[in-house]
Amino acid sequence: MPITIDDVRDFIRQLPDAAAVAQVQEAAAQRLRAIDKAAFAHIQSGRRARISPALRSKLLRGLTGTVQERNRTGSRAGFLLDEESTRQLRAHPRNSHYRIPQNVRRFRIPGNGVPISCLELIED
Repeated sequence: MPITIDDVRDFIRQLPDAAAVAQVQEAAAQRLRAIDKAAFAHIQSGRRARISPALRSKLLRGLTGTVQERNRTGSRAGFLLDEESTRQLRAHPRNSHYRIPQNVRRFRIPGNGVPISCLELIED
C-alpha cells in the first residue's frame, strides 16, 4: 500500500523535536534538488536559449543567447547574450541597470546568472 501525503503529515506531527523535523526538511530539500536537476538536465553549457517570461526582470525576458557554466548548486547559469539581444538591451529605454559599452558585441548577464528554470532552449 503506497504512502499518502496524509501519512507523511501524520509522521511529521509525531516527531519529538525541532532537530527531527529539520532532518525531514533536509531530506525534502535534497529530493527537490534531485527533481530539479533531472527536469533541467538538458540545459547545458554551450546551448542556445531564450530567457522565459517567468524571469522576474521584465527587461531580460525574451532575450536570447548562450548558456554558460552553472553555479555550484546547478540552479543558475551564466548567460551570454547574442549580438541582437545585446543591442536590444543596450538600447532599451528602461535599461538603467546594465551598462553595455558600444564596442561590446555580446554581453554576459552579470551576477549569479539566470535561473535554469527561466531558460528555454532554442533549436540550432
